Amino acid sequence: MGLERKWIVKESGDPQIVDKLAAELNVDSALANLLAQRNIKTFEEARSFFRPQLENIHDPYLMKDMDKAVERLNHAIENGEKILIYGDYDVDGTTAVSLVYSFIRKIYNNLDFYIPDRYIEGYGISYKGIDWASENGFSLIITLDCGIKAVEKVKYAKTLGIEIIICDHHLPDDNLPDAVAVLNPKRADCGYPFDDLSGCGVGFKFMQAFARTRGIPFEELTPLLDLLAVSIASDLVSVTGENRILAYYGLKQLNESPGKGLLSIIKLSGLEKHMITIDDIVFKIGPRINAAGRMESGKTAVALLTALDDSDAHNIGNTINEHNNDRKSIDREITIEALEMAANTPGFAEKKSTIVYNEKWHKGVVGIVASRLVEEFYRPTIVLTLSSNGLITGSARSIPGFDLYEAVESCSDLLENFGGHMYAAGLTFKVENLDKFCKRFEEIVASRITDDILTPVVNIDTEIEFRQITPKFFRVLKQFQPFGPGNPSPVFVTRNVYDNGNGRKVGTDAGHLKLELIQEDDPHRHISAIAFNRSEDFEHLNEGKPVDVCYSVAENYYRGIANIQLRVKDIKLKEDFFR
Repeated sequence: MGLERKWIVKESGDPQIVDKLAAELNVDSALANLLAQRNIKTFEEARSFFRPQLENIHDPYLMKDMDKAVERLNHAIENGEKILIYGDYDVDGTTAVSLVYSFIRKIYNNLDFYIPDRYIEGYGISYKGIDWASENGFSLIITLDCGIKAVEKVKYAKTLGIEIIICDHHLPDDNLPDAVAVLNPKRADCGYPFDDLSGCGVGFKFMQAFARTRGIPFEELTPLLDLLAVSIASDLVSVTGENRILAYYGLKQLNESPGKGLLSIIKLSGLEKHMITIDDIVFKIGPRINAAGRMESGKTAVALLTALDDSDAHNIGNTINEHNNDRKSIDREITIEALEMAANTPGFAEKKSTIVYNEKWHKGVVGIVASRLVEEFYRPTIVLTLSSNGLITGSARSIPGFDLYEAVESCSDLLENFGGHMYAAGLTFKVENLDKFCKRFEEIVASRITDDILTPVVNIDTEIEFRQITPKFFRVLKQFQPFGPGNPSPVFVTRNVYDNGNGRKVGTDAGHLKLELIQEDDPHRHISAIAFNRSEDFEHLNEGKPVDVCYSVAENYYRGIANIQLRVKDIKLKEDFFR
């Protein structure tokens, strides 16, 4: 049945503010309450939330070193230097490279891009990449979504006569690389007003500043916002502040006039007739772009995202889709093996973390498998394999409230390399350190994690009745989008509901439930719902017994027609649930 979840209903907004917003905006009080919970208190604040404006994004020159970066890029162009756009192999890195490369390409053609090989070079700037730049006559490298810790590599590049502009958003160390410019809103000495840009977002700000110095109107940058929306969604940065505005207009671009490469992926993902959302990017578009770097090379993703020709976009898109299908089948196999291995580990039930290792596993999917194990066991998890250089390498994933990066950092003396953030990290170490690392990591997690953190939680915004979910309610709710970290899709709870008798098990393994739910005091109104991985509740519901449900309200497309559908997050059977 999975883990029992704790339901936490958020505190309601100030009743006076809620009533005022409901009256001024002419919306249901539950929707006004959602605004108040998001610290929106006035009609004006609500208007700017519902109608983000591009003119409200920040001046790029507020970012430390922006003037130096733009000056160096202009100098390179004026002097005919060869420029290399260098980025990481994940979605954020490849979209960032594609955005910057596409924009500069419009005015200057002595440039190329470089994506390191995930398996040979690993994450970030590599010596191999710098050597390649040197051999091919590049004198300026612009790094995107990487480089903030590449102190030695920047020094090495200088010895070869190569200068570097770093655009990154990862946490810097105390010592920054001695680059021409280091653009990173997380720099301690950077006064930029919004510090949660994606790597692609930092690249976009660079191009915004660069365009201004060349008299290029901002409107020439907006067609590239589709790439930026894909990076914001895939990299799980917060969808608040400047990111909300950029994601809003990026989604508009993605839906109305996407670039040829992204259009190819949209078609392959079956999203052509849909209104594409952040969720669609996270679950359908992002994984396909990522699959290129996981299964072959991130260069394929950039070739797709910068394609100018329909047939090129179509052909590369098909190749990437095949990589994604391969990735899915490998990921399924390894997940099954990893789940079994974890469950059979001696003393597993008492442990506070999960670590599994198999030298034959495909390095490209260990991060996905780690996420699957977190879903199953709900604890900090590391999935490890053997890389081609003879080192153990792996991906770590956490649960809300536990700082995984700190735990990995506490084992740094056993590691060759590591990087990441609070909820996700990558690491490599020598084979002889495997047992020591597993023991140390478990001890650290056990000493720092609490039972509260280990209890999965469903955060509920507010309680409503089914009768409140009208077409108008849903129209307004949709304007809370784009959803994501910092602005999650609202979760509602409704008590005493039951299935109208037409509920059934669905899915390839009959693991999900398709329901028609009715509230006890409103027997004539039923509402469609889908409950993933809840087939164990079928008997209870089929017998017409009441339940409490928490859910988000979504749109379901069937044969081109959109209907309101509840996406059930959790079900409490009435005999089990004591309020």
